[in-house]
Amino acid sequence: MICSHLLDTLFWLFAVPAVVATLFSVKSGRRALEYAEDRIRESAGFPNSELPTTALIVPVKGAEPGLAENLVSLARQDHPRFELVVCCAAADDPALGVARASIGAGVRIVVAGEPPRDTGEKIHNLLAAIDALGDGPEVLAFADSDGRAGPDWLRKLVAPLSDPGLGAVTAYRWHFPEEGGFWPLLRSVWDSSVTTVLDTRDRSFAWGGGTALRREVFESCRVREFWRGAVSDDLRLTSAVRKAGLGIRYLPEAMVATTGQCTGSGFLAWTVRQLTITRVYRFRTWIAGCVSHIVYCTAQALCLLQVSQGRFVGLAALLLILLPGMAKGGLRAYVCGLAFPDREGWLERHGWAYFWMTPIATWVWLYAFLRSGFTRRISWRGRTYELIDENRVREVRGA
Repeated sequence: MICSHLLDTLFWLFAVPAVVATLFSVKSGRRALEYAEDRIRESAGFPNSELPTTALIVPVKGAEPGLAENLVSLARQDHPRFELVVCCAAADDPALGVARASIGAGVRIVVAGEPPRDTGEKIHNLLAAIDALGDGPEVLAFADSDGRAGPDWLRKLVAPLSDPGLGAVTAYRWHFPEEGGFWPLLRSVWDSSVTTVLDTRDRSFAWGGGTALRREVFESCRVREFWRGAVSDDLRLTSAVRKAGLGIRYLPEAMVATTGQCTGSGFLAWTVRQLTITRVYRFRTWIAGCVSHIVYCTAQALCLLQVSQGRFVGLAALLLILLPGMAKGGLRAYVCGLAFPDREGWLERHGWAYFWMTPIATWVWLYAFLRSGFTRRISWRGRTYELIDENRVREVRGA
């Protein structure tokens, strides 16, 4: 009897806030949808003639699948005054051969050399590329080598920088596993949830795979200093811009596509790495997400326990927790269709995943939060780093 009473108390203690939070999240999802609709509709009017000179910097490492196609998509941007810069740590990296073969003379190659142990390789490469540019470009834009951009992507990314209140603009990615599959689709569903929590009021974080800022802002915000001793280029850039009191605008119209398959172990390791970085560089965000997912998933488990005892209230609460989140997943699929009209066929085959797999993705979030709470070590493209704090990192060689 005491145990039953305790379980009932826990049920109400967790289920009520989980239901309330889920219902409020639908409101935020609707706001994100309306924002995306407005941005995508308005983005078609940006003229090329007013765009500033831009350096598009892409760090590479290894001849990853789809690299040639991704680099070609970046080289063929509908922007009248931009230069593509590919940077890498080693002159013999096969990625540079892919870049030269696929783009030819239309790319500037920067070899940064071996990075110091107290700075991430990606940041080291980016700084070398920026130094090689001199004072020429008015805007610095950054892209990742695994992203495939539409021909107007750079134009959409750079155009809003005419707003003097903005320090940077940013996009995000959408994962399209061409062949489907449980784990690749789950990765897409898991990652797409970020698109409905990115701030719509110029207070977003700057995602490293699609960010642009004026060169003068890069210097005045002292981004170099914030990058020193770090492994996360985007979260440290975000800190620099926010500390200067400038906004960061999320641009759903400038999302890029990523493709490829993944295994279950590879996907889970990737999620833990993402949240380990978040824990070190955005602890408040991490702790809020961790607590909310503990509450949310515990509420689901207690609801199932109530259902197993034949109590209708458990089923009602479970549906109130799950269905709004699943509906929010459906809204994300709709946003995907707006941002990627050329992916209509893929969405017809796999769009169901954003509704039906959302509950599973929630438990993956819980797993990644809990695992990331017990480590500060990450591996990235052949290097292992110990994240001491947001200002210090140490490469662990021989790990």
